[in-house]
Amino acid sequence: MKITRVSTLVVHARMRNWIFVKVETDQDGLYGWGEATLEWKTKGVVGAVEDVSRLIIGEDPRRIEHLYQMMTRQYFWRAGIEGMTAMSGIEQALWDIKGKWLNVPVYELLGGRVRERIRVYNHLGGGTMEHMYETTDPDLFAERALMVKEQGYTALKFMAVPRTEPVEGMRPVRYAERLVRAVRDAVGDDVDLMVDLHARCASPAMALRYCRAFEPYGLLFFEEPCPSEDIEATAQVTRASNIPIATGERLVGRHQFREVFERRACHIIQPDLSHCGGLWEARKIAAIAEAYSMAVAPHNPNGPIATAAAIHFAAATPNWVIQEAISNDVPWRYDVVDSEHQVRDGYIAIPSRPGLGVEVNEGEAARHPWQPELVQRYFHPDGSVADW
Repeated sequence: MKITRVSTLVVHARMRNWIFVKVETDQDGLYGWGEATLEWKTKGVVGAVEDVSRLIIGEDPRRIEHLYQMMTRQYFWRAGIEGMTAMSGIEQALWDIKGKWLNVPVYELLGGRVRERIRVYNHLGGGTMEHMYETTDPDLFAERALMVKEQGYTALKFMAVPRTEPVEGMRPVRYAERLVRAVRDAVGDDVDLMVDLHARCASPAMALRYCRAFEPYGLLFFEEPCPSEDIEATAQVTRASNIPIATGERLVGRHQFREVFERRACHIIQPDLSHCGGLWEARKIAAIAEAYSMAVAPHNPNGPIATAAAIHFAAATPNWVIQEAISNDVPWRYDVVDSEHQVRDGYIAIPSRPGLGVEVNEGEAARHPWQPELVQRYFHPDGSVADW
């Protein structure tokens, strides 16, 4: 068996362009799908897929580790986020091919299932851009949190922390606390809450002010309190916080995670399977995390193929705890991709189809061609640039 073609299919989903990667073989009807979505860097990723695919055309798609080694090591320059995202999409597609070839779901190739169902969490309002990033009123936070609870979810994540200066007084902290309190009061104690800080705190001291304010509300975890390039800052927060700290979505490849593990810089690691190198690299990261008594909760605000890959990872990974899975970013999400991964009462059932269990309606996808993503620009009151 040999790879004959690697191509991308870009689907505009408002805030993101989903980048689907198709790997075709010389076996009639045997191909695989992966996802390499990276918002605001779509053309860079599409170009990176084209660049790296030259290395694997003509190779056996079943030799997944071998091909990953080729993609990561046979160019002199090591890949950054665009290149690693491209490789991740290709790598997922290779697993899809191998599962179809063997007529088994991918999780069977990762050691078999270790659980009976997959718990997932959603965002405010199901993940639309306005609900996730443009809601600022406590009453609206409460209303949209209830929407998620009424859909059967038992966990949700939201952004309560505003644009934050390196050091500020208590005004933004009290504002964020009001939002968290509104959500907790609305959904009660039966729903787990997670707050994403988006690394908006350049100093651990400021991040800890938010931690202290949020402690009464029993968060499942507090995500990315400090910039990922400053591992020691996150480690300082982790050591002092009474809330579990999660981070890792912007790191790629197991080597970038090494310092996080060595410093025990978090309680929950969050590799993104569409960025970190794919399913097998994520399994390596999770295995190291297990040795450091860390849980794994993969990052995934991406499209439906990325969610499919994450579900197979979750089914076979012992120290996995919960999966991010957006449902309503666009109303036609499940028209473009047919899959088994529908949420019922806050869980997704263990898949049964071969491979990743997805099929892309390429005709429907063509109705949503590439467009520039909606760019959100953030500035502090004095006009200086703020972290997104």
